[in-house]
Amino acid sequence: MEVIGKNIKFLRKSRGLTQDELAKNIGVNRAVIGSYEESRATPKLSVLKDLAYFFKVSIDDLAKLKLWEESDIPTPSDSVTGKNLRVLSTIVDNENKELITTVPVQASAGYTNGYADPEYIEELPHFSLPLVELSQEKTYRVFQIKGDSMLPITSGSYIICEYLDNWEMIDNNKPYIVISKDEGIVYKRLINKILDTGEIILQSDNKEYSSYNLKVENIHEIWKALGFISFELPEPGNDLSMNELHSMILDMKKEINQLKK
Repeated sequence: MEVIGKNIKFLRKSRGLTQDELAKNIGVNRAVIGSYEESRATPKLSVLKDLAYFFKVSIDDLAKLKLWEESDIPTPSDSVTGKNLRVLSTIVDNENKELITTVPVQASAGYTNGYADPEYIEELPHFSLPLVELSQEKTYRVFQIKGDSMLPITSGSYIICEYLDNWEMIDNNKPYIVISKDEGIVYKRLINKILDTGEIILQSDNKEYSSYNLKVENIHEIWKALGFISFELPEPGNDLSMNELHSMILDMKKEINQLKK
């Protein structure tokens, strides 16, 4: 508890902030910051999360390292790429084997706020998926998606994902689930610009949707998509995907506009 208090005080002063200014930034009272810094109280997990994001350090570093000693200050790489950014909440069975948590569409909004809360994660559906493609050494999660931005993966499909703890490892043009403050849960292809601009570019497979940028400080989690489960079976004789049909329609619109001119 003393280490956390000293770290908060050190990081606050290194930013040139008063206790009141720090309190306003993370949504608590000034007296609460004082109690943390004087080790009279320990921040709850949700507050630790907010402090870690604000100061761009990991929760582990905030709780364990003596950041006021120069040699212990985290490297910029770790603080902006998601590596060890926070403790990941998981569920295990009676044999201590990790289960796969499912985040259905109706839980998407709640997950954005409760992803770091063990009690919230425990309330979500979880199951075992004994497939040889899934390693016992990694953490997996299933997210149900909505919308048509990633056709031919249809709305309502479940994306099977592997947790990505170091965002430097994002592979360009590969699909990922991204959880962020403003966007919530989205399924997109990513372009990794973290080391250049501190951002990622999110692209849709459906060409009717434009790509956009997202700053890493607004990102909570990134999960690498491995496969999907869908209950919408393809119709026989349908050789063209919906995405291909969309592209053909867009091309036809362009040709018509050119003919009009």
